[in-house]
Amino acid sequence: MGRSTALACLASLMFLSACASTSRTEGTGEYMDDTVITTKVKSAVLNDPVLKSAEINVETFKGRVQLSGFVRSQADIDRAMTLARGVKGVNSVSNDMRLK
Repeated sequence: MGRSTALACLASLMFLSACASTSRTEGTGEYMDDTVITTKVKSAVLNDPVLKSAEINVETFKGRVQLSGFVRSQADIDRAMTLARGVKGVNSVSNDMRLK
């Protein structure tokens, strides 16, 4: 291989590895997927006629959704968890919500 070909291969490998995910970081595609999941979960929570809480925060990492914030009752926690689990792409949901 010529020097320029080897450099081009090395540059390509570096570029591709920068987009790869690790256990603590996400690749570009995973970040976009998680952003979509977060948006869909937030929408489901805010638009639910039974669950009336704008104080629920949603974070997603590699399909794992974390719900936090304050709600009025255990029923609200259960409802938010059910709504989050129903969103396509959600692998698991963790509850860090607290009662007011």
